[in-house]
Amino acid sequence: MRQQSICILGSTGSIGTNTLDVVARHPDRFQVFALTSHQRVPDMLAQVLQWKPRFAAMSEPSAAAELRRLVKEAGSATEVLSGPQALVDLASHPDVDVVMAAIVGAAGLLPCMAAARAGKRLLLANKEALVVGGAKFMSAVEEGGATLLPIDSEHSAIFQCLPEDRSTWAARIDHIVLTASGGPFRQRDPATLAAVTPDDACAHPNWVMGRKISVDSATMMNKALEVIEARWLFDLQPDDIKVVIHPQSIIHSMVVCRDQSVLAQLGTPDMRVPIAYGLSFPERITSGASTLDFLSLKALTFEAPERARFPGFFLAWDALKSAHGSTAILNAANEEAVASFLSGQIGFDQINAVNADALEQVVPGLDVSAPVEALLELDDRARQHARALIARIAR
Repeated sequence: MRQQSICILGSTGSIGTNTLDVVARHPDRFQVFALTSHQRVPDMLAQVLQWKPRFAAMSEPSAAAELRRLVKEAGSATEVLSGPQALVDLASHPDVDVVMAAIVGAAGLLPCMAAARAGKRLLLANKEALVVGGAKFMSAVEEGGATLLPIDSEHSAIFQCLPEDRSTWAARIDHIVLTASGGPFRQRDPATLAAVTPDDACAHPNWVMGRKISVDSATMMNKALEVIEARWLFDLQPDDIKVVIHPQSIIHSMVVCRDQSVLAQLGTPDMRVPIAYGLSFPERITSGASTLDFLSLKALTFEAPERARFPGFFLAWDALKSAHGSTAILNAANEEAVASFLSGQIGFDQINAVNADALEQVVPGLDVSAPVEALLELDDRARQHARALIARIAR
């Protein structure tokens, strides 16, 4: 079996490090060709010295300069690249077989598009590529002949419940049900959310994630983005996507078939499971995750998301049913709002106010044939609107 050459975009984050953990368990199957990060130089240096990739890239130029110096001092032969274009070049490099897209945010769109157009096996943990790119991104996958495999646990669960032949999906699916943990504030009085601190919001009860996605889980905006992602991944109408809160995070999502049979994928809450599935599809390889012990489970429970506690979650359907480009506006505003909350500029309860205002006030002005550059311009316009609002309401 020929080793698969892998490029990990966002290798120093949670998904990236879990991917390397799975790769380490299968040295006969995978070799690390390239690693990328934004600016976490010490973590990247450690990965370079351990994995000896041909390339390492930092999207922040000053971080790349520092890493380049340290790599040279360590006597490593890894070539250090710099800037966002380096990520695009590595994702589409002819020597790469597999691209793990683990970058957080809209910054992942262009390298994901490049990997899709180059026909790579694209493991998509960057949901924003679909939230922003939508139909344009899916067209790139089809035109490039790429193999698109979802890595979010919920979308991987849906994918695992469906046959390999995508042409049969529409005839089988009545609707899908994404599960959500409910995050750290599932039972908290909504009236107290204004007092939430960044550390409170990042204390997820089930999953270990980066700070941005942890805040999104606390607001359930993460699930809103996953609803948008599912619409494109599985070619569904917005009303065919349901969500239930499942606090135990054992059932990762479900497919309700035309005959009302329900297919579910279960497992321990460990991201190495969908990562291993994506790396080996259609085969199965060991992931390192622990076995699910059914006898230790006291109950599997389900709840409906409450609008008073999670108002931002419901914006997903508003954006999907609005003008083309609305989902890009929602994502851009949310990225700015979450960053402002984490830096102490606005309160937790003000994140949704920024998102809702941008979705209402920023006019997309795009049609479905608009190029990716137009979507990125819209992303920038939405960010500017969000920043202006944040400046007015900042504490």
